[in-house]
Amino acid sequence: MAFILITLAGCQRPTDQKTPAVPEKQPTEEEDVLLTVDFQEGQSLRYKFVSSRDIEVDWDPTGTATKSGKRPVNKTRETMEMVVEYTPIKVDPYGLTTIQATCKSVNATRSQSRVTRPTGRDAVESLRGKSFTFAVGPTGRISDVSELEERIKEAGEKAFRRDESRGRVKEPDMISDFITAQWFLWDSLAALENPTEGVSVGQSWHSKLLVPTPMVTRMARDVTYTLHEIRESGKGRLAVITSSYAPAESTPKDWPVPYSGTFQMSGTFGFLRGYKLLDLSGQGQELFNIDKGRIEKANQRYQMQMAASLPLPLGTNPKVTIKQNLTTELIAD
Repeated sequence: MAFILITLAGCQRPTDQKTPAVPEKQPTEEEDVLLTVDFQEGQSLRYKFVSSRDIEVDWDPTGTATKSGKRPVNKTRETMEMVVEYTPIKVDPYGLTTIQATCKSVNATRSQSRVTRPTGRDAVESLRGKSFTFAVGPTGRISDVSELEERIKEAGEKAFRRDESRGRVKEPDMISDFITAQWFLWDSLAALENPTEGVSVGQSWHSKLLVPTPMVTRMARDVTYTLHEIRESGKGRLAVITSSYAPAESTPKDWPVPYSGTFQMSGTFGFLRGYKLLDLSGQGQELFNIDKGRIEKANQRYQMQMAASLPLPLGTNPKVTIKQNLTTELIAD
C-alpha cells in the first residue's frame, strides 16, 4: 500500500519539490501512528460538505441609541451543501500523484429574519459539475493547484451583477466556504512538522485555517490539533483528532482570493465597513481511518464576534456575531 499525505492547504505555498516517500509501517499500540492518506488508482471517494452559519447584526449593542430599549437586530442564516468526488488518475508513491475532483452537487440557501427582496442564485452554485486536478508528493505537499484556483476565480466572476451602469456590484456568495472545504480538507495531517515520525496519543500541533464570512474580508484562525485517542471500529482503527480555535494575528498571503479589482458589495455587509475581529473560539473533531488512510467524518464549530462601523458617525457601532458550523462526511467509496 502506498501511503501519501494529501492536503489542499498549508501555511507555505505549494511547491513542485518532491519529498521522501512515507515508509510502510504497522505500528503497535506502544508506537506512534502514521497518519497518512491513501488513494488507490481508479478508486473514488465521495464526500459531503455542509457549511452553515447564523449571523446576527446588533445595530445598537450598547442600547444608547434606541429609546424604547429594544435593540434592533437582524438575523440571517446561510447554508451550503456540496458533494465532491475525488478520483486518483495517476498514483506514484515515489513521485507525484494526480487527483481529479468533481463537484457533483452544490446548493446554497439564504434566509433573513426581515424579508427584503429575494436573492438570486448564489455564485458558488456555478461550480456544480466542474472538475479540477491537483498533484501531490507522497507526503502530501500540493505541487499544482492552478485548476482549483481557476475554478475559484471563475466562481468569483459569477458573483457580480451583469449591469455595471452603477459600477461593479458583488452579490452575497459562499465561495469562501467552498475554499475552506477544498483547500484545507487534509490540513490536520498536512500540518504535522515531521509526518514520517508518526504521532502519539496526546500530542498536539498547530496550523491556520480560513474563516469564511458573509462579508468581503480575509481572516484566519489559529488551530491546535491533538491526537485525542485511537478508537477501534468495524471499519478500522480511527484516530480521533480534536481541534480548538483562536483568532490569528495574520493571514497567509498565498491563500486564494475569488475577486479582483474594485467593487461594492450589495446588502448589509456592503453598507457596513471597518470590520474588526473581537473574539473567536470553538472546537472540532475529526475521525481519521488509520488503516484505510482517509477521513471518515469531521466537524468544526466556532463563534466569532466582530465590530463594524457605519458610513456616517451616529454614536454607535454595530456588532456582528457569527456562529459557524462546518462538517465533512465520507458518503461513498
